[in-house]
Amino acid sequence: MQGDTDLSNLQTPCLLLDEQRLRANVARMKAHLAGLGVAFRPHLKTAKSLDVARIAMTSATGPATVSTLREAEYFAAGGVRDMIYAVGIAPAKLARVSAIRATGADLAVILDSIEQAEAVAAHAASSDDSVPALIEVDADGHRSGVAPTDAATLIAIGKRLVSGGATLRGVLLHAGDSYALDDPAAIADAAEAEHIAAVTAANALRSAGLPCPVVSVGATPTARYVRDLTGVTEVRAGVFMFGDLYQAGVSSVAMGDLVLSVLATVIGHQKAKGWIIVDAGWMALSRDRSTAKQALDQGYGMVCDLAGKPYPELIVTDANQEHGIIGLRKGSNAALPDLPIGSRVRILTNHACATGAQYDRYQVLDGEGGVSAVWPRINGW
Repeated sequence: MQGDTDLSNLQTPCLLLDEQRLRANVARMKAHLAGLGVAFRPHLKTAKSLDVARIAMTSATGPATVSTLREAEYFAAGGVRDMIYAVGIAPAKLARVSAIRATGADLAVILDSIEQAEAVAAHAASSDDSVPALIEVDADGHRSGVAPTDAATLIAIGKRLVSGGATLRGVLLHAGDSYALDDPAAIADAAEAEHIAAVTAANALRSAGLPCPVVSVGATPTARYVRDLTGVTEVRAGVFMFGDLYQAGVSSVAMGDLVLSVLATVIGHQKAKGWIIVDAGWMALSRDRSTAKQALDQGYGMVCDLAGKPYPELIVTDANQEHGIIGLRKGSNAALPDLPIGSRVRILTNHACATGAQYDRYQVLDGEGGVSAVWPRINGW
């Protein structure tokens, strides 16, 4: 879809996407993983866009990772044929999984309990759909999964799937604790721990005579800094494509690689308070304040000019539903820029996934800083 090339003509707030940076980020990750000899299964939960997916995937049909069945339906309709729904399966969703699979998409689910395996096996028997499932393995105590050393549970889940007529596809891990690290060496160590856990779990299944063709790992920090993936078949990562201020704060991406920004308009001033008011509040930027826990608190976002260059020490210090309050970082000696009513700014935000969820499209920037296209995106579950 063709866009309006002039940023001054866009309705604000709106979501801007730098296509050149996106392509560069994806190319860098693909080259890195190819050098390690593993396949790349991009996670599309941040992008939620076929246009982005076609850049990120290694082919028009996949492989890909999704986080909602709405995403799975949307990408399947767009021709993606190889997907993992990487959220623990709820039994009531299995009929919808089979409906997506009936369109020709090979959609796999994940699980980490005997109860879920029983549900998948029962569904396979009653529907004549041998739903493929991966066992989620706990890489680091972050959230979900079977301990990699709990061979008895891994084998019990695997045997129940196979005996019930479902397909045991392999194991899947996510090193979620790596998002709390900010030292590349520590992130590399977390990646190696994830690697060892994955291979340990896969070997437990194989030693029991169970199939484990897929050994899937992935998180943006570990994907960037991993050094060895022997025994792993694929890596999943997603937010690296866009980056955000949180990821920059943990050294997963560089500030110069951030792809998304919110375009906003100056609508007021409170000069005595040092405030500039814009029409992008927390509905447009998201409520995410994850950088508050980092060494550099970015408020609700870092403020840039129309070329994407940050103003010194200028952030969104506070936000209401539709109002953003721009001011200098606490303790700063920088000068507040002169931004009259009607001026446009771009705001880099803390969390690409949360910000993107507020919008139904990307305004795509070309190399000259104009809008060359509009790419639709979806939301919902």
